[in-house]
Amino acid sequence: MEAFVTDWLNLALRWLHVVAAIAWIGESFYFVMLDNGLKAPQDADSRQRGVSGEMWSVHGGGFYHSQKYLVSPPKMPAELHWSKWKSYATWMSGFGLFTVLYLMQPETYLIDKSVANITPTAAVVIALAFLAGGWVVYDGLCRLLGKNDRVLGVAVAIFIVACTYATTHIFSGRAAYLIIGAMMATSMSANVFFWIIPGQRKMVDALSRGQTPDPRPGKLGKQRSVHNTYFTLPVVFIMISNHYAFTYTNKYNWIMLSLIMLAGAMIRQFFVLRHAGKNVYALPVAGAALLVGVAVWAAPRPAAVPTPASASAKPVRLADIQPILQARCIECHSAKPTMMGSAPAGVMFDTPDEISANAERIYQQAVQLKAMPLGNVTHITAEERTKLAQWFTEGAQK
Repeated sequence: MEAFVTDWLNLALRWLHVVAAIAWIGESFYFVMLDNGLKAPQDADSRQRGVSGEMWSVHGGGFYHSQKYLVSPPKMPAELHWSKWKSYATWMSGFGLFTVLYLMQPETYLIDKSVANITPTAAVVIALAFLAGGWVVYDGLCRLLGKNDRVLGVAVAIFIVACTYATTHIFSGRAAYLIIGAMMATSMSANVFFWIIPGQRKMVDALSRGQTPDPRPGKLGKQRSVHNTYFTLPVVFIMISNHYAFTYTNKYNWIMLSLIMLAGAMIRQFFVLRHAGKNVYALPVAGAALLVGVAVWAAPRPAAVPTPASASAKPVRLADIQPILQARCIECHSAKPTMMGSAPAGVMFDTPDEISANAERIYQQAVQLKAMPLGNVTHITAEERTKLAQWFTEGAQK
C-alpha cells in the first residue's frame, strides 16, 4: 500500500508539474516573441502616450493589438496581469516530485556505489546543496559580471558544466541529470521571485504614487528574464532524460549533457532572433548537427561476451538466467512488485513468456547500459550481467 500511495503521489505531482511548466514556458515564450517582434508605433497619439512598440496579431477569430510602454503608461491601469504564479507552481511541484522520488528514496535513486560510496543522508544533503548553492553562485556571477552580458554568459555556462561534471561523479547518472535540471530551474524561479517581480513592483508602486518609475529595476529583471529564456530548453530536456538511459549511463555522461544543453541553447537563440526578424539558420543547423554527432558518438557497442575458452561451452538458456531475474529484478518487474506500486513501463518477468518477450530490453538495460537495477540496489554482479549477455547473444533460447 505504501508503494501504491507513493506512485499516486508521484503521478499527481508530475501531472501538476507538467501543467504548470507548460503554462510558465508558454507564457514566457509568448512574451519573448512579443518583445522581439514589437515595431515602432505608426501614429503620433501612441508615441505621445509613451508607447515604444506595438504588434498586431490574429488568433482565435479575432485581432489583437499589443502595446509596450517604456518606462510606464501615463496612468496606472485598474488591473495588471502578473507573470509569477506559474513559475512558483512549477518550482514547488517539481521540488515536491524530487522529494518524493529522490530525496525520500536516496538508496534507490540518488546513490550509485560504483560512482561514489556515500551515505543516504550525505546524498540528500549534497543534492539540496546543489540546488541552493547553484542559485547563490549564479546570483553572485550576475551581480559581479552583469555589466557584460557576453562574459556573464560564458561564466554561467562554465559554472553549469562544472556542476554537471561534479554531480555525475557523486550521484547516479539519472539523479545527476535531474539535480542539474533542478538547480537551473531553481535559479529560473528565484530570478522571478527575487529580481523580476520585485523590480516590477517598484515600478508599479512609483507609478501608483504619481512618480516616474526608475527604469533600473526593470532592466535588471529583464536581464534575468533573458537568462531564463536560454535555460528553458536544456531544463526541459533534463526533465525527460530519465526515460532515456542511454544518455545518463554513458561513461562520459557529463559531456553528453553539456553538449545537448548547448544544442538546446543554440536552437532557442534561433527562435529569439527570428522573432526580431533575423533568420540565422546556421544556429539550428549547428544545433541539430551537434545532436547527431552526440548520437553517433554515444551509439552502443556490442557488449563483450566471454569466448568458449573462458566460459562454459554449454549454451545459456532461459532457465539459467531466470534465477538472476528472480533475485535482482523481480522486486520491481512483477505483477506484484515489492519496491514499487506497479512494474515500471509494464515490464514483468513473472513467466518465461514475459522474460522472452523482453529479452532485448533486458540485454539493453542490464548489459549494455547497466542502467538496471536502479542504483544496483539488488547487487547484480558482473558475472550475472555476463550470463544475461551470453543468453541474449546466443539467441535468447528457452
